Amino acid sequence: MIGRLIWIAALIAVAAVTSFAQLDRQARYSPHFASSVPERFRAFAQAHIVAAAIDGDDDELAVAEARRLVARRPIPAEHLRLLALAQFNAGQPAATTSIQLAAQRGWRDVATQEAMLRLALGIGDNGEAARRYAALLQSKASNKDLLVELGPEIFGAAGDEGSEVFAKIIAGDVRWKGAFLNRGAQVMPADAFVQIIRASAGRGARFDCNRLRSAAMILAERDAELAQELKRDAPDLC
Repeated sequence: MIGRLIWIAALIAVAAVTSFAQLDRQARYSPHFASSVPERFRAFAQAHIVAAAIDGDDDELAVAEARRLVARRPIPAEHLRLLALAQFNAGQPAATTSIQLAAQRGWRDVATQEAMLRLALGIGDNGEAARRYAALLQSKASNKDLLVELGPEIFGAAGDEGSEVFAKIIAGDVRWKGAFLNRGAQVMPADAFVQIIRASAGRGARFDCNRLRSAAMILAERDAELAQELKRDAPDLC
């Protein structure tokens, strides 16, 4: 009899754990379920708990909830970003370290890259800002208006640090060239865009001729003269 009761109790416990785990997973897509998940079972739900705490009035609570999230699911860059935001709101210097760690893990996390870019600009590090801009340019989730806004702050005269670092990135990895030509022609300062193409070619990069011509056509809508120069130089760039 006792053995049967223990068995039934064990089944009930397993069912409860399974139910809470499923509720936690559902909370990933339905935030209103998050508060219904018991605290010790929160993983996906915890991110929504943190977001709500950040929007609230208790900054210390937001930091505590964010630390709990990172402790339970430390890999996603988004979780470190939430911790950094909570720490920043609470006036904690550790926010800088948290956002740097998030950026190292999540090159595809747009909000993290934007935060790192603005941080780099704030301390005058245009080279690091250019690296973050390159990551944003690669991401389909990044906002076009944001890229248009930030470009002039990073890329200036010929030979400036931002343009030089960007040219190294383009010349060093073929995977960057497509996004650079397609989106760069739309959002980057026109003179910087052409300058970086030339600097990349000077470092040995070669571009797809059809994509280069398409980029020149896009650029012509913003700067017809520079677009003509790019078309003229195309044979030496392909």
